[in-house]
Amino acid sequence: MWLFFALTTTFMWGLAELFYKKGARPEEKYAHLKISVTVGVVMGAHAIFTLLTKHINYDPMNLIYYFPVSFCYILSMTLSYFGMRFIEESISDPIENTSGGIVFLLCILLLAEKVSWISVLAVIAEMIGVIGVGFLDNHGSTDRKKKIGKKMAFIAFAMPFCYAILDATGTFMDDIVLEMSTTTLTHVNENTIELVANTSYELTFLIVAIILIIFMWHKGVKYNLPQQGDKILAAVCETAGQFTYVFAMSGNGAIVAPIMDSVVVVSLLLSRVVLKERLTKRQYFFIFLIVAGIITLAITEA
Repeated sequence: MWLFFALTTTFMWGLAELFYKKGARPEEKYAHLKISVTVGVVMGAHAIFTLLTKHINYDPMNLIYYFPVSFCYILSMTLSYFGMRFIEESISDPIENTSGGIVFLLCILLLAEKVSWISVLAVIAEMIGVIGVGFLDNHGSTDRKKKIGKKMAFIAFAMPFCYAILDATGTFMDDIVLEMSTTTLTHVNENTIELVANTSYELTFLIVAIILIIFMWHKGVKYNLPQQGDKILAAVCETAGQFTYVFAMSGNGAIVAPIMDSVVVVSLLLSRVVLKERLTKRQYFFIFLIVAGIITLAITEA
């Protein structure tokens, strides 16, 4: 069953990226905040359902203990939604998925972990790909600067990189928190620690959603949940993927990891088929390097 859950998670997260992109409309100034609110509401509902149906002996203090991890994940996602308003999904998603390479580097620098030469080559391929995509975006045929201005084009293109760094930081801390010997969470055991962490994350996202609703109300921005079609679908797919992810990780890590990281391939296919995104051959070459590096690193380090 773990293979089914791994494939389901990959597809759901790839589908979520598609609906995120459709919901992040460039002309909608607060689209990224509305997406965050929608995701927060759906995840909050799932957290409440978990608390009502699962006996995990949840301690509310875990909201605070897990907050640094939740903060990194939530901020990274909100910045990603902002970037999606202006950056092609075919470009932003591969860059964002280099977060695994950043975690790899953090483990080497901070934990002095030993790595294989294949893993090193995979990270180098990712770096070359990112540099290539960045160079072409700033010196190629893109008309992004003409559409939204040089300053906004730079900010938008920086968002996938900000996501990668923040998501990698959250993942690095998550690896420590989810180890029973080093966890800061209370009233947990081997069977409940992942559910407690995920519930803390989802409840924090709900709190952030409430704060953002108040902020938008203060700014006079209307937010009607039933009218957020694409955003709701994105949030449901994201939460469903998060749910099946827990069960997928109970399987063979050497197989699960590359399957999970292949979500970038699903996203690229959906972007081309559904969103009709078209890039130059040189852009696709560098994106191929990034994707190859991501999947190779997942396989060798699983």
